[in-house]
Amino acid sequence: MPRTDVTQMSFAKLYPLLVAKAGKKGRTREEVDQVTAWLTGYTAQDIARMERSDISYGDFFRSAPAMNPHRVLITGKVCGIRVEEIQDPLMREIRYLDKLVDELAKGKSMEQILRK
Repeated sequence: MPRTDVTQMSFAKLYPLLVAKAGKKGRTREEVDQVTAWLTGYTAQDIARMERSDISYGDFFRSAPAMNPHRVLITGKVCGIRVEEIQDPLMREIRYLDKLVDELAKGKSMEQILRK
C-alpha cells in the first residue's frame, strides 16, 4: 500500500491531531494556534478558516503569509530525524511545526518555544 504524502493530506484532518497532542498534556488550542501563527504568519482566524476549507497540508505551508525568520533556531529531533538536517524545504517547515507542538506538549514555556 503506498504511503500517503503528508503534504497532500488535508489540513483539516492533520491540524486537529496537533491540537489533540498538545491537549493531552494540558496545553490549549490557543497555544497551538499561537505557535502556528508565530511560525507561519497566519492569524488564529486564518487557521480556523483553513480548517473549514479543503486546503492541503503542503499548501497551508506554501501559502504561509510570513514564515518566521527565527524558525532556523528550531533544532532537535522529530520522529527520530533532526529537523535542521531535513533537506526538503517544505518537509522541514512541516517538521518545525511538529517540533513546536512537541515542545508545547513537553511543558516548555511559550517564551522558550517562540525563541525569545
